Amino acid sequence: MSTQNKLQKKMRLKKKIRSRINGTDVRPRMTVTRSNTHVYVQLIDDTKARTLVAANDLNLKSGNGVERATLVGKAIATLAKKVNISTVVFDRNGYKYAGRVKALADAARLEGLEF
Repeated sequence: MSTQNKLQKKMRLKKKIRSRINGTDVRPRMTVTRSNTHVYVQLIDDTKARTLVAANDLNLKSGNGVERATLVGKAIATLAKKVNISTVVFDRNGYKYAGRVKALADAARLEGLEF
C-alpha cells in the first residue's frame, strides 16, 4: 500500500470517527495524537472550540513508548480531576487501539477517568 493510500485511509477513518463523537464542557473529547517519538493528549470542549487540559511526553527521557504513554495517561487523568472532569469521550484519532494508544487509555481509566 502506498503512503498516499495509507494517508487517505487514515483521514477517512478520522472523519468517520469525528462525525460520531462530540465533546462538551461536562464530557469533553479526549483526543490522542502520536508521532514516531512522542504522545500527546488533549481534553477538548467542541462546543466552545477550546482545549481544557493537555499533556504530553516531551519532558520524559527514560522508558519506551508504551511506558511514556502510560505516564501521560496518568498525567491527563490527574489534570482532569483538578478541573472537575470525571467522564470523557475517547477519540483515538484514526489510530489503532493498540500499543501506546491502549496504554494511555488504560492508565487514564486506572486513575479514575471514565469513558
